[in-house]
Amino acid sequence: MSEPSQPDPPGTEQPEPTESPESRDRPDRLGPRPLDRPPADPTAAAVFGRPAGVAGAFAPPPGGLLGTRNAFADLKITLPPPEALATAFRRPPDADEVLQRPPGRPSPDGDGAEDPLWSSENGADPWRDPAAGAVIGPPAVGKDADAAEVPRRPSGALLSLPEVLFGRRVKPTALLLLGLVALLIGSAGGLVGWAVARGGDVLTSDVTLAQVQPGKERPSGSVADIATRVSPGVVSIEVKGGQDAGTGSGVVIDGQGYIVTNDHVVTLAGRAVEGQKITVVFFDGQRAEARMVGRDPKTDLAVIKVEVSNPTVLQLGDSDKLAVGDAVIAIGSPLGLENTVTEGIVSAVHRPVVAGGENGDDPVVYDGIQTDAAINRGNSGGALVDSTGALVGINSVIRTAEGSTGSIGLGFAIPVNSMRRITESLISQGRVKHADLGLSARSVSADTAEGAQVVNVADNGAAKQAGLVEGDVIVKVGDRQVRNAPELTVAVRQYEPGQTVPIVLARQGRELTIQVTLGSD
Repeated sequence: MSEPSQPDPPGTEQPEPTESPESRDRPDRLGPRPLDRPPADPTAAAVFGRPAGVAGAFAPPPGGLLGTRNAFADLKITLPPPEALATAFRRPPDADEVLQRPPGRPSPDGDGAEDPLWSSENGADPWRDPAAGAVIGPPAVGKDADAAEVPRRPSGALLSLPEVLFGRRVKPTALLLLGLVALLIGSAGGLVGWAVARGGDVLTSDVTLAQVQPGKERPSGSVADIATRVSPGVVSIEVKGGQDAGTGSGVVIDGQGYIVTNDHVVTLAGRAVEGQKITVVFFDGQRAEARMVGRDPKTDLAVIKVEVSNPTVLQLGDSDKLAVGDAVIAIGSPLGLENTVTEGIVSAVHRPVVAGGENGDDPVVYDGIQTDAAINRGNSGGALVDSTGALVGINSVIRTAEGSTGSIGLGFAIPVNSMRRITESLISQGRVKHADLGLSARSVSADTAEGAQVVNVADNGAAKQAGLVEGDVIVKVGDRQVRNAPELTVAVRQYEPGQTVPIVLARQGRELTIQVTLGSD
């Protein structure tokens, strides 16, 4: 450790440095800063001062100079460096400099003087002042940096597309080169798209796809087309009376507001309730209160009337022209779901249908159209239309499996030809009369024949006057074959009261034909 400097004795004056003649010719050098030597503390000087008898900076080693030599004799000398490192980093053989001068710095003059590194002229430059503080500032740029900077060439005005193409501002070769580059880029993009599309076909390359023929959306005569035209003429019917309520469907058949529906739709518990309210809901949501015009419980038909203007009326078709396999559409409000459309075919025609009659009332019997179009509760009274949209039947009943109340593809509708005759009578007279034989019958069958056997003959009835007796088996009425009792009722009702029709029967093994003038019920 170096010892602190000793203060000069008081009264000692330092001699002023004298300027030699050589120093006058040298460049002005930056002089040393004044040295501030504060007086040493006597206590510190006593602790850290030189020991007595020591004049130099370090105390002599023990044994004097001989001890120094002995100390250095114990040092181990390292091996000389490798020749490659020595050649790369050693001082050149003819160099007498202690430190190599930096590149670009001139060698000193012959008198041994060299240019000062710091002079009074550049003493204000912090990069050349060793006492300058270290701060973050702008990068060091010399005085002549701006002058040495190459001036930038001013940019020209930007050209618009018309100027590039038609302004003769760009050489034609440059335009051709630009078009060629654009064409190459577009071709590369198309090639990539083709490769991606071809790679996507691999997913279905091993699959045979079904061919799809282009078709017109909702062509004329399609189910959608028919439903669009027919649905506005089908209504929903709500019936309320006391604590009971029911819903069904109906069909508008006249511009004055007449609507045909099933008798069991507009009656509660099989009979009209006093004070019951009937409400009709149209396709567009319009609601109107309806009044009863007339009802026919034997064929399950009824007519009601609403006061509306310009309702949509369905066109009546011809049910006698229906054939098994014809397409039909059922429209109604099953389970309260208004404007429901289902599709099917005619499964059978002239199917005798028997329903009701559980409470001592006359059973419902009619010559029905059987269809597999889905018909459910609430479809009753709705429309059954053909492939032209014409009304061919009024949906009435369905057959269900044991324990089920939904459709199993066995639905029945009242033919529109029968409906037309009955509704005309209900509208004009408020009631309808059916042809009647005046007898009771039951279904019978044998090995070779089947028919309706007479069980009871009413006094003064048409059968009694024609000579029919109990036990006769009726097998034909007019030109219609009779295979059971319901079909006998249907065959008779296709005629008007007062008409005379031939009836073929079997009596005691003989076949007889009797002319019968039909009565009225």
